[in-house]
Amino acid sequence: MYGTEEQKRAWLLPNVAGEIRSCFSMTEPEVSGADPTNLHTTAMLDGDEWMINGHKWFTSGAIGASFAIVMAKTEPHAPTPHDRFSMIVVPLPSAAVTIRPVRTMGHTVEGGGHCEVRYENCRVPRQNLLGPRGAGFKIAQSRLGPGRIQHCMRWLGVAGRAMDLMCRHVVGREAFGSPLAEKQTVQNWIADSRAEMEAARLLTLQAAWKMDQKLDWRVDVSLIKFFGAKVLHDVIDRAIQAHGAMGVSGETPLEMFYRSARAARIYDGPDEVHRMVVARRILRDYR
Repeated sequence: MYGTEEQKRAWLLPNVAGEIRSCFSMTEPEVSGADPTNLHTTAMLDGDEWMINGHKWFTSGAIGASFAIVMAKTEPHAPTPHDRFSMIVVPLPSAAVTIRPVRTMGHTVEGGGHCEVRYENCRVPRQNLLGPRGAGFKIAQSRLGPGRIQHCMRWLGVAGRAMDLMCRHVVGREAFGSPLAEKQTVQNWIADSRAEMEAARLLTLQAAWKMDQKLDWRVDVSLIKFFGAKVLHDVIDRAIQAHGAMGVSGETPLEMFYRSARAARIYDGPDEVHRMVVARRILRDYR
């Protein structure tokens, strides 16, 4: 049920380390993650228990987690789709929960994996409801906003590492009679990378500041989500190009960075959705 013997033993890690880890179980393979109002997972109140049935995937960190926070439809007749879902805490491991790790670009099962999860007549106490009934989307946004900022902070660190590798390499690498660092194209890569990284850094700081000040931060977070992902990709891509064949080998971390960077444009909302959020908010003021 929990995969290999190594994965089964991973369930003991939280107890050994004295930590409690959770996983967020929202995305489903049958419907678009960009429009979670179509989620199929249901939770029905049966006496003093919720009975959960559904199929999730990309539940990151599920292996070894002490509990899952499950987004499920509890209010099917609510007037608006955003009021139909609730979050329910499901203790793990459970005989009614099947977990399968999904291999993705740039990631392994280590650290909990990105998992497919099936809830089959999974019963949990009524009090495991997280917040009010129908408040699932409001709770999700309070988690996803700060989570996206953390992604962008991490991307800045990865981009900085790629930039450092590129600069160190081109200073010492010669081609056609002079170091790569003296080639105008390479100099453009370095200058553009620095400018884009600084812009992404300031946008990230602004979004974090607005969140701290209790201001409306949604547009700012969407901006840094799609802009930061592009900066990450472009800086790594230039670093790989500067390294030539070595850049796509396992001799540097660049090829691993590149695989991970591609996923940044998808998880926690694809680029297209965040661009739509920004554009709608801007155009609203013109209407």
